[in-house]
Amino acid sequence: MLRRTLLCTALAFASVAVTAPAMAQSSYPDRPIQMLVPWGAGGGTDAVARIIGTLLQQELGVPVNVVNRTGGSGVVGHSAIATAKPDGYTIGVVTIEIDMMHWQGLTPLTYKDFDFLAMVNADPGGVMVSVDSPFKTLPELLTAIKEKPAGTFKASGTGQGGIWHLGLAGWMLSHGLNPDQVTWVPSQGAAPGITDMVAGGVDLVPTSLAEGRSMIDAKRVLALGSMSPERQELFPDAPTLKESVDSDWTLAVWRTIAAPKGLPEDVKAKLEAALEKAYNSPEYKKFMTERGFGMRWANGAEATRIVAEDDVTLGKIMKEAGLAK
Repeated sequence: MLRRTLLCTALAFASVAVTAPAMAQSSYPDRPIQMLVPWGAGGGTDAVARIIGTLLQQELGVPVNVVNRTGGSGVVGHSAIATAKPDGYTIGVVTIEIDMMHWQGLTPLTYKDFDFLAMVNADPGGVMVSVDSPFKTLPELLTAIKEKPAGTFKASGTGQGGIWHLGLAGWMLSHGLNPDQVTWVPSQGAAPGITDMVAGGVDLVPTSLAEGRSMIDAKRVLALGSMSPERQELFPDAPTLKESVDSDWTLAVWRTIAAPKGLPEDVKAKLEAALEKAYNSPEYKKFMTERGFGMRWANGAEATRIVAEDDVTLGKIMKEAGLAK
């Protein structure tokens, strides 16, 4: 009888030992989650992070605190995400710059240092000119760029070696032109670049059409083309580069939600499911549409594939443009 009692007690303890970790894990999340943003408050990435954080909070039942970790052209924030404990309590917004920084020699960090949970936004690039420009179509502009000496035309919309500088270089290369056929004038972003263009300081701005939406709607800027495979829903009058000038070049800036590498599979699955619900909510669609942000969903596996492909493409462009180290 004593042996039987001891055996039952041992089995009970063994059962507790086996099930306790599983029970603890299944309770995720049981405390606040931190969402790191590598870019400043008030910008587009910050805005997307905050709406996603709010919706995740509703889905997961715990606070999701958005924290901006800026500096080093995105290196500081991306590094903070990658080096956090992979337990699901620190996630972050990883942007397309992760596919650029290591080519520039800013950091050894790459997309391989993250577990991607979802892609929640993508804004294709475009080509914009002022309404006062003599060029009203993309073929007219491209013909002039080809015929005039290198450096005749100027473009802006981001810093030297920034994503839209690469967008322009990739477009030029797709036509067999030198990547610096159009001189790049560095700016602090799309808005200053567009303002400079409207004032006559530069001839074109090859940034996302979403960033030029207010000026396009105000009839101060013309959207001549889109760097997307199909026309953009918000800008149906802007033909694709393929349609307009037979260029295969496409480029979009995207925002993904990611965690440090090594996230437990059950935690990853729970976060992916919550993100998909947040993405498909009416609140998210309304928010993104009102601000002109492009909606694009990709689950963790598909997001990883997209990010990996862009890493190769951007590395190639940066090397050809002399922007890689």
